Amino acid sequence: MQKVELIATATFGLESVVADEVRGLGYEDVKVDNGKVTFTADLSAIPRANMWLRTADRVRLKIGEFHATTFDELFEKTKALPWSDWIPEDAAFPVEGKSVKSTLFSVPDCQAIVKKAVVESLKKTYKREWFDEQGPLFKIEVALLKDVATLTIDTSGPGLHKRGYRGLIGTAPLKETMAAALILLSRWKPDRIFMDPFCGSGTIPIEAALIGQNIAPGMNREFVSESWPVIPKALWREARAETHDLAQYDRKLEIIGTDIDDEVLKVARRNAAEAGVDDQIHFQRMDVRDIRTKRKYGYLICNPPYGERLGDWKQVTRLYREMGQVFRSELDTWSYYIITSDEEFEQHFGRQATKKRKLYNGNIKVDYYQYFGPKPPRPAAQPASE
Repeated sequence: MQKVELIATATFGLESVVADEVRGLGYEDVKVDNGKVTFTADLSAIPRANMWLRTADRVRLKIGEFHATTFDELFEKTKALPWSDWIPEDAAFPVEGKSVKSTLFSVPDCQAIVKKAVVESLKKTYKREWFDEQGPLFKIEVALLKDVATLTIDTSGPGLHKRGYRGLIGTAPLKETMAAALILLSRWKPDRIFMDPFCGSGTIPIEAALIGQNIAPGMNREFVSESWPVIPKALWREARAETHDLAQYDRKLEIIGTDIDDEVLKVARRNAAEAGVDDQIHFQRMDVRDIRTKRKYGYLICNPPYGERLGDWKQVTRLYREMGQVFRSELDTWSYYIITSDEEFEQHFGRQATKKRKLYNGNIKVDYYQYFGPKPPRPAAQPASE
């Protein structure tokens, strides 16, 4: 089967998580760079990567890469790429671009040059002077970094965070891809109780349920490359069949989402139902100060309010102190993972994190504070029967 080079784009700080996911799909030729993970695979990787990657932003098909410091160089080298191998005669092929630390810094000019070069390449193949662009969409990107131009076509369409279940969004939402990354970074296992005491519209608990039952995040949505003639429909059918075969719908999970806002909890319940995991999550109205449980060795992952979101640092500081008191007294055997932009979080919380990781929630720099609890005791060995 035809080999392709794909780029899974990633939020800053999540590249290694995306790379682990790519390797988990069975692809070994993996290269990690800032903001992207590049890998080589056969054509079936386009539907499989789009359906399975939980933490990538989108999947791009790499058409070519070359050095360019002049518009002539950009034009000629773009024109020489095999565009007609992918783009049919009736396709729509808009061009977007970006330029970082490059001689060719004018993005609109670069976009126009690339568009003209692709048109000239297609004119030579299809023997025509004009393209109506009324057919399937092939969105081209020219990305210039330190005078190296990378030409790709987007295979995803809407970003991969758009799973399809979150039609109703609460305030200050966390992207589904980020929520999934927080869970994967925690190494949570589906046999352990899971809690989010600031669940909002339910994104973190829902992503935990999808991970816990091995439900592919993209199994029920469509992707722009499904309309591409070059990808056989059978590959999409096989990829979707695989998602159903590998889903563990019978696995029971214990996931709890709490919040103090009844209205946002209604949204969370609707979102969970839309995702098909409402029977795995218990949503409840509760203040974080009221958390009580006899369960041991659970996982708590949350995205609590922080100053940029609330605009009230005093209120946030008080909340973090209360969290620290409650977690130490009521969840002393649990592991907890907290994302916030407050650089003094540990001081307010009253305990230094076991591990800290820098991430970005949208444009806000945040840290992921990870507190590792004790491991549960191993079950006692059963005596041998006589």
